[in-house]
Amino acid sequence: MNDGDPVTSLQRPYLLRAMHEWMTDNDLTPHIVIDVAASGESRLPMQFAKDGKLIVNVSYSATQDLHIGNDFVGFNARFSGVSHRLDVPILAVLGIYARESGQGMIFANEEQSADSQFQSGQTGDANTTDSAQSPPKQSAPQKSPASTGGSTNKKSTAKPTLKIVK
Repeated sequence: MNDGDPVTSLQRPYLLRAMHEWMTDNDLTPHIVIDVAASGESRLPMQFAKDGKLIVNVSYSATQDLHIGNDFVGFNARFSGVSHRLDVPILAVLGIYARESGQGMIFANEEQSADSQFQSGQTGDANTTDSAQSPPKQSAPQKSPASTGGSTNKKSTAKPTLKIVK
């Protein structure tokens, strides 16, 4: 990793390539979700965008010259029969999913996470820092009516609590 170069630490291109390969290997149709506002000066067919997002089929049968690089996703695709060259910045790709099953991955905003990590001097995975700080939610064990001597018709009004054990 280069010092001060957060682009080299992004996980998104590696995860995107892995998910694309997995979907292709399992005969699924990969689609990517592109944030039109974050695409910069990319020439996207804006008439197909909805709510600031463009969903594109990136299967090998729907694209030509598909290349998922570390900085850009580039390919030729047809929209309503018209061929377009798309070169989308990797940070504009919000996620990838399979059309048939909906399985996929939504990416965190790595640009902000990487910048804040480098400024604060933290190391590790930007996507796991939040989950490491907040424990998983657990419900309090409920007592059975037999052990409390109450009837099964009574409802507990107490809220479940979480006890953090270090």
